[in-house]
Amino acid sequence: MATSTFRNKNKVRPKKSPAAKRQRIKVQKKRLVALGVPQDQVEKLQSNELRALLRHPKRITKALETQA
Repeated sequence: MATSTFRNKNKVRPKKSPAAKRQRIKVQKKRLVALGVPQDQVEKLQSNELRALLRHPKRITKALETQA
């Protein structure tokens, strides 16, 4: 018969590694800088704020245009 780990996909699925998380955050920071957000402002953001900003990239470009 099947074991409980075989049936429970939550126990078998791969875990997120800290190195992969750092790599994702680094890429997300580069994307924000490419959109026009200043580098020093990007460095001060938390990881959840980075993801929230990248959900709506058109809003970022529109906000930066109104500031300029």
